[in-house]
Amino acid sequence: MPTSRLLGCVSLCAIALASPAYAQSTVQLPQVVVQGDGNTSLVSPGTAGAERELRQTPGAVEVIPDTQFKNAPAQTIKDVVDWTPGVWAQPKWGDDTRLSIRGSGLSRNFHLRSTQLYLDGIPINTSDGYGDFQEIDPSAYRYTEVFKGSNALRYGANSLGGAINFVTPTGRDAPTFEGRLDGGGFGYFRQAVSSGKAFGPFDYFITGSNFTNQGYRDHSDGKGQRLSTNFGYRFNENIETRLYLNFNHIRQRIPGDLTKSVALTSPKTAWSDNVTNDQQRNIDTGRIASKTTFRIGNATVDVGLFGVDRHLMHPIYQWLDYRYKDYGAFGRIVNDGEIGGYRNRLVAGVNMLNGKIDALQYVNSGGNKGALTRSVVQKPENYSAYLENSFYVLPTVALVGGLQYLYAVREQEVIYTTSGDVNGRATYSILSPKAGVLWDVDPTWQVYGNVSRSGEAPSFGEGTGSTVPFYSISAQTATTYEIGTRGRRPDYTWDLTAYRSAIKNELLCYSNSFGTCNITNADRTVHQGLEIGFGVSLLKSLWSPGPDPDRIWLNVAYTLNDFRYDGDATFGNNKLPGAPPQYVRAEVLYKHPSGFSFGPNIEWAPNEYYVDSANTTTTASYLLWGLRAAYDTKTYSAYVEGRNLTDENYISAVSIIDRATAASRLYSPGNGRAVYAGLRLKL
Repeated sequence: MPTSRLLGCVSLCAIALASPAYAQSTVQLPQVVVQGDGNTSLVSPGTAGAERELRQTPGAVEVIPDTQFKNAPAQTIKDVVDWTPGVWAQPKWGDDTRLSIRGSGLSRNFHLRSTQLYLDGIPINTSDGYGDFQEIDPSAYRYTEVFKGSNALRYGANSLGGAINFVTPTGRDAPTFEGRLDGGGFGYFRQAVSSGKAFGPFDYFITGSNFTNQGYRDHSDGKGQRLSTNFGYRFNENIETRLYLNFNHIRQRIPGDLTKSVALTSPKTAWSDNVTNDQQRNIDTGRIASKTTFRIGNATVDVGLFGVDRHLMHPIYQWLDYRYKDYGAFGRIVNDGEIGGYRNRLVAGVNMLNGKIDALQYVNSGGNKGALTRSVVQKPENYSAYLENSFYVLPTVALVGGLQYLYAVREQEVIYTTSGDVNGRATYSILSPKAGVLWDVDPTWQVYGNVSRSGEAPSFGEGTGSTVPFYSISAQTATTYEIGTRGRRPDYTWDLTAYRSAIKNELLCYSNSFGTCNITNADRTVHQGLEIGFGVSLLKSLWSPGPDPDRIWLNVAYTLNDFRYDGDATFGNNKLPGAPPQYVRAEVLYKHPSGFSFGPNIEWAPNEYYVDSANTTTTASYLLWGLRAAYDTKTYSAYVEGRNLTDENYISAVSIIDRATAASRLYSPGNGRAVYAGLRLKL
């Protein structure tokens, strides 16, 4: 879709929202400055504080409160972000998910890249850029922040997709005790317990969970335990420090990708090689971090340190035994003051994320280690500094300028190899400016626009060994134009954005061997789209009138994607594979003030999409129906949810390739019909 049409559509939406029907409201957006008190944390000010902070961003950002995903199975990251337009999250098996924001990381058939994950503002991704979802425990978080594209400047993130930050409660906003049981289809059973409390200046929060899952497909069973805790101490009303600990122990079998015909006719099938070699992805992690917040006049300062020890035990085509030791530090200042009588808000910070990866590979002999085939030591380094200033030329209009600088190193030493690994070192220096405008039309409605640049260094997984070594791969950069509006009213909400990203050196699949995509740089590509989210009260005061009436609420999240090559020498103007042109989530929910809710929902991908850059082979469109009932009070909550009630066979996720055939194993079937139920007690 041409840029003019994209921007024109959002302009029309903004004009419509400016009509007199939207002129009155009793709802106020939170004020800008977060003030700490005995019931909130300075380091982690809670959902309302996060919403206040993100309202200062002239671009697409969203806070997802736990009320949106806790009264549901909350098994994977899809359950958290699936109602966020522009975010495409489709599970493959277990916790593994294909995640893309605005088409980021489309060529990454395993793990995650181009979107940076954080836990309480501290990086989860490895120091060379990879991300995994097995360390995510969806039901453990107070809220989740989604920053699309360069709108993630708050954390110094600078990737095409942006960032997702998962935030745990503290002892100042958590129940003294909370227990939870979930169970349902395909042998899924999960138990979780948490506790939080404040004792004067000290507070603590701890949560642990255990799960088992037989899986919908053969050879897809998994189990695991996760533990997260934080301890806070407030020295006075202006200084607070917090210590974070996180541990994960995950064991997960891998069923493998299938051909399209097998995926749609025998979706429970596991690929024979995956069974023969007992392919798995097992992870043990330990993370320690500290963060201290100082409030000095109009300024808030955050400083912190962190370290991660991650062990990946991954028998696939070979037996991968990788040890990651990552460490880093960060500092950030926000000063909300005045210049010449005009409000001025300055955000500045620095980040360091370094590490060492001991990568060992062995022959996979029936799921056991055979002879050593590879031993390399990889040393990634990442240093960034950023600054963003918002100058309010009017009390409701801010002009925003920003700049970020990233210096990255990728160094590899080969100890032993039978597959052509080479020694090498590459450095990357990326400067990314940003300019934007933010208009508070009224206390409940904002309009924004920005132009920004993003850049990201490649990981060690790019390239093809000695033929195209990792150090010959260029950094991926993009210039993004964005315009949008968001607002919250008692009877309707909206979040509308149009964007266009012109990308250079996008990390994409240009060739393959043995079904594995080899990643290198494309020349020029374009990602553009519309992100439309809205909610509206269709009816209210049906059986329970008053100031808080019952109502029938329509909720819709719609994403329009247009990703393509731009005059490529090999693929011309072909569409980029790996993401649907349209994706819709919608529900009609009856909501009663007592806490009861009930209603149907759909997940709809109305179009097929390509799985190869040559545009020869596609997936299949699908429509899934669901139904959910929940009851939520201050003391307990319960839910029952049915998913894929028509038991449709469909393609949930794909691996992409340069040229596909009917025999290409690229397809992950989605789960069949299932019913889940859960109970939560809060004291």
